[in-house]
Amino acid sequence: MSLQSYPHKRILMLHSSSDLYGASKIFLISIQALKKHGFEIDVVLSEDGPLVTEIKKEAINVHIQKLGILRRKYFNIKGLINRASTLYEAHSFLGKIIESRKIDIIYSNTSAVLVGGWVAKKHNLPHVTHLHEIIASPSWLKGFLGKVINKHSNLVIAVSKAVKDSWSDKIEPKKINLLYNGIPHQPYHEITSKINQDLPKESEGKILIGMIARVNHWKGQHYFIEIAEQLSKTKSGLHFIIVGDAFPGTEHFVDSLLRKISRSGIKEKISYLGYRTDIPEILNTLDIFILPSILPDPLPTTVLEAMAAGKPVIATNIGGAREMVIDGDTGLLIPFDNAEVAAKAMLQLIENPELIQTMGKNGQERQKIAFSEDAYVDNFAKVIQKACKP
Repeated sequence: MSLQSYPHKRILMLHSSSDLYGASKIFLISIQALKKHGFEIDVVLSEDGPLVTEIKKEAINVHIQKLGILRRKYFNIKGLINRASTLYEAHSFLGKIIESRKIDIIYSNTSAVLVGGWVAKKHNLPHVTHLHEIIASPSWLKGFLGKVINKHSNLVIAVSKAVKDSWSDKIEPKKINLLYNGIPHQPYHEITSKINQDLPKESEGKILIGMIARVNHWKGQHYFIEIAEQLSKTKSGLHFIIVGDAFPGTEHFVDSLLRKISRSGIKEKISYLGYRTDIPEILNTLDIFILPSILPDPLPTTVLEAMAAGKPVIATNIGGAREMVIDGDTGLLIPFDNAEVAAKAMLQLIENPELIQTMGKNGQERQKIAFSEDAYVDNFAKVIQKACKP
């Protein structure tokens, strides 16, 4: 990668979460990209968390201030009043940072960060919005966010063609830049340890099929269990692993998941591990990775991680997964609404160990070529520099 420096540019970077799930991992890589290219960086997050620890390792200024992140739990009168008050306080806080740090450009990661565009407009600064989401419903929310983003962003980054297409009716297409996320392959490719000690003895010697994702209404944990039930009717020797927790305030999704597992009839074949930081080790433990999202997933980072780990990826045939998984070559694309058909398609892979290895290796090579960290780092810095120009 050729390293071009963009000196004397000070950027204020805002993000909607302090976890270490997909969008947060890409946010961290984005910070590292701009640091390598000579930007001076300040970061503002709404709360402390594991992401803060990782950013501070980069010797970057991190400020904690609630940013008025827009989430569905606030879609009520009390919640909207709360968001309005929080946004006002965030606007004032960011204004002080802009003036004291002489900020040149503002970057907002995800559409849930609204305050960045508003404060950029007030201070006559360029603003970049990085879109990691596809909003199917409610239509009024997409319309509102699209209008705000279009008005207050000089440039928009879309993480996949699926994301770009989904917003092109609300945001001027000329503003939208397609930029695939990229991750380093070494932490996943070179890992040798596994997590078998955390699994029940009944899983030993079994084919391990797992998913890693936030637990919510659309990532497909319930659908995963339905597929597992179908597979277990015709195939023995399988064990299923679910990794991930819920956003704070939405723990009821985990409760619902645990009830689903308990009532499944195959609960002894399913291990729910909750939130984990040892993702490379978990992926190394698996034989097959699946992400059965029931709504379009923009460009799921866990799919890239599974590819980097050399695992065949099974994903639903919607959203950005169609741009990542090559059906029949690096994995399989399955329907998002038919567990029986999905299970039948998966059997061809489960019953063929050589195919599991071949697809895994093919996916690993595809991640290195199409979704590499080096390409992302260089291209992301160029896009931000483009937005800095008058």
